[in-house]
Amino acid sequence: MREFQVVIIGGGTAGVTVAARLRRAGVSDVAVVEPSSTHYYQPLWTLVGGGRASVEASARPTGAVLPRGVTWIRDSAVEVRALSRRVVLEREEISYRWLVVCPGIRLDWDRLIGLREAVGRDGVSSNYAYEYAPAMWKFIRDTRSGTAVFGMPSGPVKCAGAPQKIAYLAADHWRRTGASVEVHLVLPGPAIFGVPEYAAVLERVASRLGVRVHLGSEVVEVRPARRDVVVRTPSGVMTLPYDVAHLVPPQSAPGWVARSALAGESGFVDVDPGTLRHREFPEVFALGDVAGTPNAKTGAAVRRQAPVVVGNLLAARAGVEPPFGYGGYASCPITTGRGSLVLAEFDYSGRPTPSLGLPVGEVRDFGLVKRVGLPFLYWNLMLRGMV
Repeated sequence: MREFQVVIIGGGTAGVTVAARLRRAGVSDVAVVEPSSTHYYQPLWTLVGGGRASVEASARPTGAVLPRGVTWIRDSAVEVRALSRRVVLEREEISYRWLVVCPGIRLDWDRLIGLREAVGRDGVSSNYAYEYAPAMWKFIRDTRSGTAVFGMPSGPVKCAGAPQKIAYLAADHWRRTGASVEVHLVLPGPAIFGVPEYAAVLERVASRLGVRVHLGSEVVEVRPARRDVVVRTPSGVMTLPYDVAHLVPPQSAPGWVARSALAGESGFVDVDPGTLRHREFPEVFALGDVAGTPNAKTGAAVRRQAPVVVGNLLAARAGVEPPFGYGGYASCPITTGRGSLVLAEFDYSGRPTPSLGLPVGEVRDFGLVKRVGLPFLYWNLMLRGMV
């Protein structure tokens, strides 16, 4: 059995960033468990679906983004035996002194009836997968009239602003090109956004673009043969026809996490929301989408969580109580048109926490930042543990 000082489960944004920071801190015996040969910058998929970026720009070989000196184990975790400090993989078993859990979140395509059969064809797509985002733009571009439905599931979801981003990009495109498309945005919450200050801004955006918002509602079935969706609303069930639809699969913690001793009641890893250290197993940390914390699940959250995890892990190695805290910061750049966005930044308190001096409002001529600036920051600084 191979043994490592630090095992990181997951080679996505969180895993690579933590590995890079550990290597910069001089930790040499680090293993990253990641089965995929490709690493994706997933925030770009919204722009792919909106016709503002190529899907190829979102992908790089995993081997090219992992830091030097890290052992890459191309395998999948199936179980964590926390009491014996072992990780069971599909092809072997490894042991650890310290464990960082960050395998991301699971997309449950089958939990929305009819979605798996419909997605990627006949006007239905989703920016939540590399293979489907380009189809979204094709459907938007080819639609000149009719009805469009954009839905978001209830429960935890990564990048909760993404279902709105593509709705606004599509509506803006149709208005610019003179198309006549009736746009419906179906959201499960009681407000268009969880932070009142940003909700007020987005309400104005939706009104300007002619987007009809259905609050407290959720798409529960797709019927491609009829080209409609079934929507559960506060007053009952209704159907909406569609010529184009962007739908998001329900999401949950990976099954092996939810079944493990690491999971809390939600199925996600039960960590202290401040230190990101496991409540029962002090040698275990978690961050990113799999962490059972109440913040929004975004890449910007990982950027703030990674230094906390690494700093606290290094302190624990030295026999010191974790000195660093994560305040729940998350950021969601919500595209509202071809060159505009709302940069929503907030923390555990639900208050706006602007970091760039931008107003709490819609910012014009800022699309290049999301399309070029943020990807540059991601590939060249964040994944190298420098920001």
